[in-house]
Amino acid sequence: MTRDEIILASEKYLFPAVMHLFKERLVIARAKDQYVWDADGKQYLDFFGGIVTISVGHLNDEVRRKVHEQVDTLHHVSTLFATEPQVALAQTVASVTPEGALSKSFFTNSGTEANETAIMLARCYTGHSEIIALRHSYHGRSALGTTLTGQGSWRGNTAPQPGVVHAHNAYCYRCPFGLTYPSCNVKCAQDVEDLIRTTTTGEIAGFIAEPIQGVGGFITPPKEYFSIIEEIVRKHGGLFISDEVQTGWGRTGGKWFGIEQYGVVPDVITSAKGMANGFPIGLTVARPEVADSMKFMTLSTFGGNPVTSTAAKAVIDYVREKDLLTNCTEVGGYLRGKLEELQAKHALIGDVRGMGLMQALELVEDRETKEPAARVTLALLEAARRNGLLIGKGGLYGNVIRISPPMNIAKSDVDEFVKLLDLSLAEAA
Repeated sequence: MTRDEIILASEKYLFPAVMHLFKERLVIARAKDQYVWDADGKQYLDFFGGIVTISVGHLNDEVRRKVHEQVDTLHHVSTLFATEPQVALAQTVASVTPEGALSKSFFTNSGTEANETAIMLARCYTGHSEIIALRHSYHGRSALGTTLTGQGSWRGNTAPQPGVVHAHNAYCYRCPFGLTYPSCNVKCAQDVEDLIRTTTTGEIAGFIAEPIQGVGGFITPPKEYFSIIEEIVRKHGGLFISDEVQTGWGRTGGKWFGIEQYGVVPDVITSAKGMANGFPIGLTVARPEVADSMKFMTLSTFGGNPVTSTAAKAVIDYVREKDLLTNCTEVGGYLRGKLEELQAKHALIGDVRGMGLMQALELVEDRETKEPAARVTLALLEAARRNGLLIGKGGLYGNVIRISPPMNIAKSDVDEFVKLLDLSLAEAA
């Protein structure tokens, strides 16, 4: 099919609600390492990584080799049977969780399913039903996932499920209390106590949060935020669930999971996306006593299948062997410095935030008023496309540029990225 035929067919046969970044759909034909090529053969530097999913480069040779070997041996039997790839992956996951405290896994197909499983688990373990989530969050596209999500644009007119309330997130750039960190004493975290007392029965099943809010625009809380909330949540009988769909596997730098940057050991971790470098997988890993509380029968037809399990273990092994946790810290720090240089040059960049190789630019019409520059954001995406660069978009106001390249990039890739982004910013302003 030609590019035009693909676009016409997608418009005719696919749900129109599916989001696209550009005015005219970009048809991707092939990819390798940090680059993708469209149907016309144009090359793009991919610094969005398939929505924070290409963790170790497109078509990573090591991962691909192991997947090919597995496909030629066994590709599916479901969770009704035991397989070496699934067990080997579960052992590997247990070896990298915070303090080794989370050691029992359940595999599904996506982050949405992983979060559904985590909420079910919290309710089984505690005997309570109410869940605390955060405003500006994103936790999936199912009925429960959209209820947990703290952004109306991702909910549509679907009826929210009962038993979920939303606390203030730590959006320091746009503090909901009009305060300034650190003199605020992290009031957004302290407010969770009042939220529980006034909007729930006082006995909750759990709290779920992304250490850095992905779709929310890579909103990065101050270091005390989650430890304060953890104490409050445990006081009211709840479990702490860390949604690591975007922050896991070293992306934030120096740690396997984003929540470790805050000194918190959660009861449950969920993940997906970069865990298998693009193969469909979902993970819910929990403390043994929490996992053991799910007494009824369950299964996943495709979850933990031999091929995706092999891919995920290959990714984790590659991250460990290549020390990509350190690379995310070092190259991520270099990237952050370059982004701050661009902020000094371009007045429309109001905020630079993130950790490791998960960085964001919030674009504003005016730095004093902080009026969101959603129009400029769309123009920047189009300019970047013309210049051969792929970046992401997010934020409640649609004005945040999301940057999440493969975790094995080099500083030279950052230099190429910054050159293209600088040119695109000038064109979009």
